[in-house]
Amino acid sequence: MKFAIQSRRDVQSNELMELAKTYLQDFGLEIDEEEPEIVLSIGGDGTLLHAFHRYSHRLDKVAFVGIHTGHLGFYADWKPSELEKLVLSIAKKEFNSVEYPLLEVQVHRNSSDSSTYLALNEATIKSPDVTLVMDVELNGKHFERFRGDGLCVSTPSGSTAYNKALGGAIIHPTLHAFQLTEMASINNRVFRTVGSSLVLPAHHNCVLKPVNDQKFNMTIDHIQIIQTDVKSISFNVANERVRFARFRPFPFWERVHDSFVSNE
Repeated sequence: MKFAIQSRRDVQSNELMELAKTYLQDFGLEIDEEEPEIVLSIGGDGTLLHAFHRYSHRLDKVAFVGIHTGHLGFYADWKPSELEKLVLSIAKKEFNSVEYPLLEVQVHRNSSDSSTYLALNEATIKSPDVTLVMDVELNGKHFERFRGDGLCVSTPSGSTAYNKALGGAIIHPTLHAFQLTEMASINNRVFRTVGSSLVLPAHHNCVLKPVNDQKFNMTIDHIQIIQTDVKSISFNVANERVRFARFRPFPFWERVHDSFVSNE
């Protein structure tokens, strides 16, 4: 089996990375940064986002597993002290693969080719200087004209990240859906939005159309992109899936409890 490692690059993560390389190679695994079959992310959930985008071109051939060197994460759920146990399980191939849906984002421009992105957590749109004004279409029909700070479109697995901070719903990561959540929308006697997150199933489509010819900031997970000359942005549940190597049960709602409820 071929493996690669993504490190957060702090001292502890780098030490664990070198140790993991030694252990895995001692068990006969081959390090391959170009075409790995399993990718270890050592750091936090942000490190795994970097690993995901690094290998997003071969999602059907790679599985991810995370070791956290900080707080317990939703993607990084192994402790540094469990490294030997994890390596042994990888070497014996004692794991199952679980698949989570991703978000496909297509940016259509007026005078140039369109661009397509995949997001593991979310995509956001904000205006750097003025109020963001976007027409929101659902399944080809006008739904509302949004005015406010911005919009967040998240995957189920990303619903516990920025989406939750905005007041969006937490969605189980196995559900094939995506979520549209507002950022500080303007609601008064003149301007109105729905004011709630919208959870859309996989067969639905959401399109945002800029009302003004304005520049705005877009993020795809941790990646920031300045967008101009945009005709529309469409969002769908992607055909691709992300795969995680699961070595033991760790119920999602238990993770939610440990992350947001428990004070132990």
